[in-house]
Amino acid sequence: MSRRSTLSSAVFGLALVSLFSPHAQPQQSPALPAVNLGDTSFLDAVAFPCWLVEVIGQGVHDNKTLSNSGQVVPQVTDANSGASLLHIAWLAPHPRILGAWVGTEIVLTAAYVDTGDHGIGQGLGDFTFAPIILQWPKHTLYGMPIYQRVTLDIDAPVGRYSPDRPVNIGNNAWDIHPYYAVTLFPAKRIETSWRVHYIWDAINHAPPLGENASTTQAGQAIHFNATASFEIVKNVYLGANGYYLKQITDARANGIALPNSREQIGGIGPGVVVNRGKWFFYVNAYHEVGAENMTEGNKLVLRVEKVF
Repeated sequence: MSRRSTLSSAVFGLALVSLFSPHAQPQQSPALPAVNLGDTSFLDAVAFPCWLVEVIGQGVHDNKTLSNSGQVVPQVTDANSGASLLHIAWLAPHPRILGAWVGTEIVLTAAYVDTGDHGIGQGLGDFTFAPIILQWPKHTLYGMPIYQRVTLDIDAPVGRYSPDRPVNIGNNAWDIHPYYAVTLFPAKRIETSWRVHYIWDAINHAPPLGENASTTQAGQAIHFNATASFEIVKNVYLGANGYYLKQITDARANGIALPNSREQIGGIGPGVVVNRGKWFFYVNAYHEVGAENMTEGNKLVLRVEKVF
């Protein structure tokens, strides 16, 4: 096995919904569910048939809340959160569909969220599963090695939730979020990875009481993670990582579109991945910018992977 495939064979972060980023909205409208904002990064689309188990920890400090016009909302307290995630994935060597290996995965989450004066939430999050993963082996694009993956992820609303609680960990609505991931090696020891998601949410038939509605539905959104890194020494990649989320349709209450409810946020920062045998260690830091209808701050993601 080559040095590159040794480092990359476990880079199999397939679904990875965001651990739990409590980006609260400054207005009473249904927020987007937690999504993968920077939780997967370097060498993202490189994978081979195997079992993978990984644990991810995340800490977030949001020190301001932004309105729909991007202006700071006064007199809103800071939000702090911690979360953990267990991700188990599998790719089978046979059969193949469209030349791709086929696989599946599950993701379990738990979180603690402290929004200061607005309340505290803690408990298990929603359950994510992928009925199908298509992972293509290495191909070349104009002589450059390229890896690609397509996954259909579904979130089941089993997380802790109550309409009476000011802060919920669960979403109380099904959502579907397929994604496409690609990793390209444009030059020796240089990689760039991109993961593009789309998310659609079903109707919440028991929304929080503060939203004053019998049904709510979060808007549709597109978000992506991106990296560029350099292998500074054998099996150690150092580089930049970032993410961006844009809500593309209005949230709804009682079936009526809510104007000025769309969310947006971006983040950028440094990161590193280190490989030791079948173990992989990631550290990614982000400073958030450009928020609309969300809180904004700083984020740290730690990942530990083991390949079998």
